[in-house]
Amino acid sequence: MFTTTEHGQSMHEQVKDFIATHIEPIEAQFWQDCHEQNPDGNWKNWQWPEKYETLRAQARDAGLWNMFLPDDELGAGLSVTDYAPIAELTGRSLLAPYVFNCNAPDSGNMELLWRYGSPEQQDKWLKPLLAGKTRSVFCMTEPDVASSDATNMQATAVVEGDEIVLNGSKWWSSGLGDPAVNLLIVMAYTPDDSKDRHHQHSMVLVPATTAGVNIERMLKVFGDYDAPHGHGEVSFTDVRVPDNSFIGGPGMGFEIAQGRLGPGRIHHCMRCVGAAEKSLELAIHRGMNRTAFGKPLLELGGNLERIAEARIKIDQARLLTLYAAQKMDSQGTKAALTEISAIKVVAPTVLQEVVDMAIQIYGGMGVCQDTLLPSFFAQARALRLADGPDEVHKTMIAKLELKRQGFGRKPKS
Repeated sequence: MFTTTEHGQSMHEQVKDFIATHIEPIEAQFWQDCHEQNPDGNWKNWQWPEKYETLRAQARDAGLWNMFLPDDELGAGLSVTDYAPIAELTGRSLLAPYVFNCNAPDSGNMELLWRYGSPEQQDKWLKPLLAGKTRSVFCMTEPDVASSDATNMQATAVVEGDEIVLNGSKWWSSGLGDPAVNLLIVMAYTPDDSKDRHHQHSMVLVPATTAGVNIERMLKVFGDYDAPHGHGEVSFTDVRVPDNSFIGGPGMGFEIAQGRLGPGRIHHCMRCVGAAEKSLELAIHRGMNRTAFGKPLLELGGNLERIAEARIKIDQARLLTLYAAQKMDSQGTKAALTEISAIKVVAPTVLQEVVDMAIQIYGGMGVCQDTLLPSFFAQARALRLADGPDEVHKTMIAKLELKRQGFGRKPKS
C-alpha cells in the first residue's frame, strides 16, 4: 500500500549504508567529545567536534543532502512518502539528521522559506541554509503564556514606517546555541482590527546579531543542555528590521505555521519510529546477553510479552505515519489534518513506552550516557509537548470527527 519510488528506495539504501559505515561506529565517541568540549551552559563557547563537518561534507558529496525538501534541484526530489522511511533511518541515530542537513528546526525553516519566502529572502537566507553554511532558529513558544493556544502570543511585531519593531520573549527556541546560527524566524502578534483572530500574527526574519536580540539563557532538558544545539530563551527589545522581513506578509503567521508543521510532523514521527526500533533492538540484545536467576533477562518477569507489545506498537505507529504521509502527498496537508494530529500523539508516546521498557531491561546502564536511551526518552517526552501538546491534537481529532459526522461548529472569528 505504501510503495515508494525507485528513487526513494535507492536513496534509502544509500542512507542506510552511510549510517552503518560512517555514523554508527563513531557516534558514542562523538557525543562524548561533545560533552567534554561543551561542559556547561556557556553557549558562547559551544562548538561541534571536528568530525562533524567532515561527516557533513561526506554526506553532501554523496548526494545525501536536504532529502526532506521535495524539490529536484534544491533537494532530493522525494515525496513525503519517499522521505518518511529515510527519516526513520535517521531517527535511529541522534547524529544522522545533522549529518544529512535534515535536522529540526532547520528543515522546517528551509521548507518554510522554500514555500513562502520571496526570491530575495530565498537568496539571502535559504541558499546558505541549504548549503549547510548557516543554521536557523524558530521562535514561537513564550514563557509567560499557555503556548498550547498560540493566539495567546504576547510578543509583538508592529509596523512603524518602513520597519518592523519586535518586542517580547520566546523560549524553547531549539538550536539557539549552535555557533553557526545567524537567523531567527520569529512568530509574533501583529494587531489588525480588520482581520480575524487567525490573521493577527506574522512571521518575521530577524538576523541573530540585530540590536535588541539577547539570548537570556540556555535551558536544560532533564538536566542536559543538549550542547552545542541547545534550547534557549531569547528576548527582543525594540528590535528593528526592514518591513520586507515579513514572510508572506503581515497576518500570515498561522497559515505559514501549518504549512511548516505538516511535513515536519511526519519527519518527527518517523524519526520517533526509528528511535523506537533502535531502542527495541538494544533491549533484545541486552536481554538475551544478560543472565539472572539462571535465565536470560528476557525470559523473566513477562519481558517477552513486553517485547511483543513493543513490536506491535512500533508497527502501528509506522503504518499510521506512512498513511498520513501518503494522504498528504495525494490530497494535501489540509485533507490529512486528522492523520497528522493522530501521529503526533501516537509516535512520541510509542517511543516513550518502548524506551522506558528498554531502560528497565538495561538496568542502571539504561539511565546513563553509555547508551542512546536517555536521549531518546528526553526526545519522546519533549515531543509530546512540542508542535502542540497531546491534548490539543486529541481535541483537533475529535472536532474533525464531529464535523465529519455532521456535528461541526463554525469557527469563531
